[in-house]
Amino acid sequence: MNGVSHGFLRRLLGTLKVLPLFRRQKKQRLNWWLPTITGTFPAMERAVVRCVPAEPKLSVSIVLQDGKTRHLRRDQTEPLGQALARIANNVSKGQAKKAKKSKKTQAEADPGTPVPSSELLPVRLFSQDGEAVAEDVPNEEAWKDGTVLQIGETSYRVERNPPTLTELQLPRSLMAGFPVCPKLRVEFGSAQDCLFRWYHEEKIDPVETASTAASNSWVEAPAGSERVFMPTNEHIGRRLKLVCIPGNGERRYGLPRELESVGPVEAGPGACTFEARHLYTKKVTVPGLIRMVSYNILADIYARTELSRTVLYPYCAPYSLELDYRQNLLKKELAGYNADIICLQEVDKSVFVDSLGPALDAFGLEGLFRIKERQHEGLATFYRRDKFSLLSQHDIAFNQALLEDPLHRELRDKVATCPQVEESLLKRSSALQVSVLQSQNDSSRKICVANTHLFWHPKGENIRLIQVAIALSHIKHVINDMYPATPLILCGDFNATPSTGTYTFVNSGSITEDHESWDSEVKEQRFAMPLAHQFSLKSACGEPAYTNYVGGFHGCLDYVFIDANVLEVEQTSSQDRVKKILNC
Repeated sequence: MNGVSHGFLRRLLGTLKVLPLFRRQKKQRLNWWLPTITGTFPAMERAVVRCVPAEPKLSVSIVLQDGKTRHLRRDQTEPLGQALARIANNVSKGQAKKAKKSKKTQAEADPGTPVPSSELLPVRLFSQDGEAVAEDVPNEEAWKDGTVLQIGETSYRVERNPPTLTELQLPRSLMAGFPVCPKLRVEFGSAQDCLFRWYHEEKIDPVETASTAASNSWVEAPAGSERVFMPTNEHIGRRLKLVCIPGNGERRYGLPRELESVGPVEAGPGACTFEARHLYTKKVTVPGLIRMVSYNILADIYARTELSRTVLYPYCAPYSLELDYRQNLLKKELAGYNADIICLQEVDKSVFVDSLGPALDAFGLEGLFRIKERQHEGLATFYRRDKFSLLSQHDIAFNQALLEDPLHRELRDKVATCPQVEESLLKRSSALQVSVLQSQNDSSRKICVANTHLFWHPKGENIRLIQVAIALSHIKHVINDMYPATPLILCGDFNATPSTGTYTFVNSGSITEDHESWDSEVKEQRFAMPLAHQFSLKSACGEPAYTNYVGGFHGCLDYVFIDANVLEVEQTSSQDRVKKILNC
């Protein structure tokens, strides 16, 4: 593994114990697979009806005998007879055009001309009992699940609002030894209830032409029926194909879709240093334990700067700073921790939506995202859905909260006495992500998870102190006024070493007005005030030698602070040795 993964990705991993106070290989064809899951009526065609109460129109989609698909959109309140007449006209017109032999006649035909009634195919809709549905019945009532649409001699079983794939994508970059997780969206169903089949190309010959290669056979991959697929070295140089059937948890399935990868599987980087930590996180935690991960994953916009390439990460090969490569490593590392809660910083919006969100969702984690103002990156919190449910979110931007929330009036008035500090503070897009989670096993057990990324500048300690004061005041309001006695986990990238006022304030509960962290080299930016908060917080991982190791700096900037009255530390990950980081 290239040093990039631990050269700049700041990781904190720990397991927290809840104290008693918290007890509140063969070639396969798709049609070989389908009959086993589609239920009854295997010989009857489908008429797929989408009817949503909030929308004025419904749609009917059918595949005709000539293989062409017809889509019909009609008002839900329209009488059924008008919809059937439109279907008859469209189908009959298509057959009439096919029968014409003269291209000139086809070109001159008016597509809007109705087909003579004598040439129309009979079109009827029958109930499950075989009775014809009256033509004056509104569409929304007529097109029921299980009814039968009869067009001429062909019968179509109506499936109303079946599970439907509205989006299906594969990652652009595929590497052997790293999980492949499709991005998918399902209407009238869920990703957790879909069925999957993975295939790989049988053979890739580099001397073949593109057209010949495209005709290669697909072979079902062993153990290729899960949502996540792990390519091996045997797949290097071969493309992958996924067949997905949407489901809804009630053994109801929609139409399948298949998707081929853009490029072949590439060789991976070999053993990664995080795999040693995975030895201690092979299983998810038992009830009463919470495994917590905090990680600054470096936004792509910052990884591509000249400063990143030449100063911060000069030991990294250029390819290892590429987003596609880093995402493969991230997905494997984060998934391997089997965490209950993951808090990430510097998450590109596109990475959350298209990569990490779908990937971690496949591993059982629900994701929440808070973008920074005027930025393309932000904060992400993931929680294990079979362990927690989300009660509420209370995210804020520090600058906006200071200006608008009465909670911070005293602090706002004090900051206003120093215009340069106020201006600098209000320019920052730093944010706080606050999520209140509830145990799936015991609704009386809740936890407040706060995730943040404070101002980055080494000389901005006074700004960080104000930001964290706003954060703790806001969290106090959430807990005291809405969820009394709920324990707190506050984590993220604080950009503050253990010797700074920010760490002292969070860890000890107060900071004096004369603390050196209030000092500024610029006289006009000198600002100081005593601060205090109500929480009994401690760093779950202590004060490790570093959480950030880059060219020219290594130190502890990232923390998982826990409520010491309610939570205790069960286990933390060992500190990686520097030589492992630089020589991996």
